[in-house]
Amino acid sequence: MLLPLLRSHPLLHHAARLSSPRTRLLLRRDAIPLARSPPIRMAASSGSGASSPASAPPAAVVHKSKIKFCPACGSPTKLAIPDGDEKMRAVCSSCGRVHYKNPKMVVGCLVEHDNKVLLCRRKIEPAYGLWTLPAGYLEVGESTAEGASRETLEEACADVEIVSPFAQLDIPLIGQ
Repeated sequence: MLLPLLRSHPLLHHAARLSSPRTRLLLRRDAIPLARSPPIRMAASSGSGASSPASAPPAAVVHKSKIKFCPACGSPTKLAIPDGDEKMRAVCSSCGRVHYKNPKMVVGCLVEHDNKVLLCRRKIEPAYGLWTLPAGYLEVGESTAEGASRETLEEACADVEIVSPFAQLDIPLIGQ
C-alpha cells in the first residue's frame, strides 16, 4: 500500500532517498505536518563500547524460554546453564541439545523525498492501523542495507538508495 508522505523534521533527512523515477508515491494535500519539537538528543557510540557517563547501562533482561520441547527429538526441555555458558538456556532432557533464543533484527528505511517522509499504515497487529516507517525482519544472508531496501520495496513499493545509517535502537525487552 502506498502511503502519504509527511513533512520531515530536519533530523530525519537523508537516511534514504528514492532511487527510481518510476516509483509512484501517493502525495496527499492533507498530509499531516510533524509537530515542531526540540531536537532529539541521542548518545553517540564511540565504537569502543564505552557509554556516556550520563546514561546508566541497561538492566540485564532475563527471558524465560518459550522452547518447551526439543525441535530435534521432541522431548521436553529444561532450563539450565550449559557448561561453558553463563545464561539459562532450554536444554533437551533427552538428547542434551542446547536451544538458543536469539533476538530478531528489524531493519527499515527513513525515506525523505521532496522534504517529506514516507510512512506506512500497519495492516497487521501489533499496532494495527498506526503509522510507521517501512520496516521488517532481516533475512538470513542479507546485509542490513539490503534488508532495509527490500522491506521498503515490499511495504511501500518504493525503490530506495541507502544514503547512510540513521539510527540503531536496542529494545531488549521485546527481543529486538
